Amino acid sequence: MQHNHSTWRNLLRMPVLVAALGYLVDMYDLFLFSVVRVPSLTDLGVSQDQLLPIGVSILNWQLIGLLIGGILWGIMGDKKGRLSVLFGSILMYSIANLVNGLVQTVPQYQALRFIAGIGLAGELGAGITLVAELLPQRLRSYGAVIVSTMGVLGGILAFLVADLFEWRTSYFVGGGMGLVLLVLRIRVFESGLFIKLKEKKVARGDLLMILTNGKRLLKYVMGILVGIPMWFVVGVLMTFSPEFGNAHGLSGINAGKAVMLLFGGQAFGNMVSGLVSQYFQSRKIGIGIFMIGSFLTMLAYMLLPVKTEFQFYGLILVLGFFNGYWTLFIIQAAELFGTNIRATVATTIPNFVRGTAVILTTAFAALRPGMGIISGGVLLASASVFIALIALFLLQETYHKDMNYEE
Repeated sequence: MQHNHSTWRNLLRMPVLVAALGYLVDMYDLFLFSVVRVPSLTDLGVSQDQLLPIGVSILNWQLIGLLIGGILWGIMGDKKGRLSVLFGSILMYSIANLVNGLVQTVPQYQALRFIAGIGLAGELGAGITLVAELLPQRLRSYGAVIVSTMGVLGGILAFLVADLFEWRTSYFVGGGMGLVLLVLRIRVFESGLFIKLKEKKVARGDLLMILTNGKRLLKYVMGILVGIPMWFVVGVLMTFSPEFGNAHGLSGINAGKAVMLLFGGQAFGNMVSGLVSQYFQSRKIGIGIFMIGSFLTMLAYMLLPVKTEFQFYGLILVLGFFNGYWTLFIIQAAELFGTNIRATVATTIPNFVRGTAVILTTAFAALRPGMGIISGGVLLASASVFIALIALFLLQETYHKDMNYEE
């Protein structure tokens, strides 16, 4: 009983809860565009035939912002502390989203999604780094599950708010939630491992430590490649779910509903994948099982003769469940490297993965005219999963790793 009490007391500490709420707001804002793409662009006067290419353009601006922000916030997290990132990033994307509710043109929309992308990049890596360093080894998986499950609920909340209110109000809600969270953050304390690190004369937040060391660089690249299939699902299969629905002869598919169901499944998948990792005491086995399940469901989503919207949405729910290894992926990234570059890695890796969606969406748009939406999608899905499985195989197991070390 005492052990259970201690477990819950650790898991429900203020930094864990605030990191979890931060990721909820992060995911709400990150996926709001996918939910409101059609109504917002239509309202701005974009023609029906331009909804996909302009949608890809705006999404890519947000993803490029995530790439740049991942580097900036990651370095700051190791140089200035985990909390400086949690405060700065949320302030930036909250203001960007409030202003986003006032846009009148597509270029304004692109610019604000770019700024919001930079801000959004800092949230997850800093939060997971803080949780990984504050919790004992036996609870790291559970802490990451709490954070990422709350994040998934943010994706669902984006759909619900967009369904209840017009698209501009949805952006105002996202900005407002961020500012409320900023006030909560005042009570959060810094990671003890980082405080100890500051007293040592060790290089911190230096990307060159990764880029100029072959072994570290290989580990870093492998860490990124493992996550690519998840963002193929989100960036291509869900954002363009209406177009995939059309390919099956279904004309009423709603991208917002698709995103909500994906994240509903992913919320459950995050919990189960965390438990699978605990059971096998292995990050790699947990990720591998879910990655293969995700690939099989991707093929079913694109190739099965789906006749009804119910069947189509049902496949999305299952796809969301198997896409629920994002938690394990992030915690593995944090465990791969020492305290002095951990925030840099844990912040840049997921954002580089998000950034690969730029390549995936561009490749998808390029393949579509010649191969068709289904064949192009199957080719990209197969390539991304094949590469990710090789990378996972090459990575070391991190489940039992002690966090208290430097590179």
